[in-house]
Amino acid sequence: MEKQEYRILIKHCFLMEKTSEQSLQWLQKCYPTSAPSRTTVYRWFSEFKMGRTSTKDAPRSGKPKEATNAEIVKQVHRIVLSDRKVKLRELAEAMGISKERAGYILHDLLEMKSYRRDGCRVF
Repeated sequence: MEKQEYRILIKHCFLMEKTSEQSLQWLQKCYPTSAPSRTTVYRWFSEFKMGRTSTKDAPRSGKPKEATNAEIVKQVHRIVLSDRKVKLRELAEAMGISKERAGYILHDLLEMKSYRRDGCRVF
């Protein structure tokens, strides 16, 4: 079941004037392997008490993940292959992306994981 479907069920319980604990127990009984956590149920009850009516994700601030397009991944790969000792900070500055995004490209997309003998990471 998707997150929004659980939120709809939580909202239904809220509108039926059940407590968050009763709702949690009901969800755990009906969906024993996939019920949302206690924290999730309590957080959504809190949201509904404060007047929220939507069960959809709220818009998020920040830059979208457009920094991970195929061209940038290729450029990162070229830079790293030409200089294995390039620092993550230097790579991020050269590409105009965040260090976190550069790390994501290296680790998750390019699967580059290299270590020196002293255990320090080198790319």
